[in-house]
Order: sequence, then C-alpha cells, then structure tokens
Amino acid sequence: MTVKYTEDHEWVSVEGDTATVGITSYAAEQLGDVVFVELPDVGASFEKGDDMAVVESVKAASDVYAPVSGDVIEANTKLSDAPETVNEAPDSEGWFAKIKLSNPSELDSLMDDAAYKAFCADL
Repeated sequence: MTVKYTEDHEWVSVEGDTATVGITSYAAEQLGDVVFVELPDVGASFEKGDDMAVVESVKAASDVYAPVSGDVIEANTKLSDAPETVNEAPDSEGWFAKIKLSNPSELDSLMDDAAYKAFCADL
C-alpha cells in the first residue's frame, strides 16, 4: 500500500487502482471539532485538484480537494452520523471517499511521508 500527501493536507492510500482519500491529522487539528462532512456522490468524476468534499468544524468550513483524478466508487457514509470520526481517526476510519484512479501517474507528483512531515515542519 502506498500513501501520498498533498500540500492541501489530503492523504491518499492506494491499493491497486483504488485510492482512499482523507485529510491528515494536521488538517484535522487545524480545523478543530468537525461537526459536518459533505461527501461526494458515488459515481461522481473528479480531476486532480477539484473540490471533492466539504468539512465543517466549529472554526470554519473547508474544501477537500481530489488528490488524484478518477471516479468515486464509495463514500464513507458513516461520517454523516459521526463527523467527529475525522478528528478521532483522520488517517484511518475518517476517510472520505474511495476513487478508482483514472491517471495513476498523478501519484508521482504527491509527497511521501518524509516529505510531508518536512513540509508541515515548515508551517
């Protein structure tokens, strides 16, 4: 399994041609308590960088951007009833959507774990 990160603090975990997308623990901490998540529809298509979802916290509402291009094959509907899962487990159970990759080479432009940690250290 490969995990990559964006400068907008999304993570993408890839197995085969399926990418699971969420926000990083850094992003979850910056947002504060998440109170609502607007998920993408299954079947929706996104290009890398498109607005894919919205996460609302007690502090602000923020867009979640598609880190890769593809079609949504599953949305984490558990977040509708338990948005706090994004804060409790942003890197696992708090995922937003699973996307069937349409252009796997886009992963090459994303950061690996070490690069993302260095990026966050400079913020």
